[in-house]
Amino acid sequence: MAKRKTAVQFKGTAEQEKQLKEIIAAHKEQQGALMPVLQQAQELYGYLPIEVMKMIAEGLGVPLEEVYGVATFYAQFTLNPKGSYQIAVCLGTACYVKGSGDIVERISRKLGVEAGSITPDGKFSLDATRCIGACGLAPVMTINGEVYGRLAPADVDGILDKYIND
Repeated sequence: MAKRKTAVQFKGTAEQEKQLKEIIAAHKEQQGALMPVLQQAQELYGYLPIEVMKMIAEGLGVPLEEVYGVATFYAQFTLNPKGSYQIAVCLGTACYVKGSGDIVERISRKLGVEAGSITPDGKFSLDATRCIGACGLAPVMTINGEVYGRLAPADVDGILDKYIND
């Protein structure tokens, strides 16, 4: 299966847009409103698509470049949707020297998606992360917070099959 960077079409609802407008209105006159609005928008949508950032920029009267700059500067924000199963592979030093790059490649091949993307069905998202604090178990990946350590590329298929067949 060929790897592809999957673009998921934005599927915001009218109710979400109404809630976002209420969030913006509640913060509009506050100094430093951008951060709390972005945080609440991400809680509402699960990520910050460009359509949401445009609504925030217009609603707060700030340039879209500023909204985008803040959203991309802080690690707490994501511009990509997450799957039902969120896979994160540690690429911190301990994990990387023990082969986590090969783990990412194996997952990517099996799911047909690059790191930083989501499968077309929205079931899996794959992220390459920095240290997750489990260096003694290197290389490590998590799926929805469940830690899998001391991995070899051959372990990946069996682990993913549990979630694929779920």
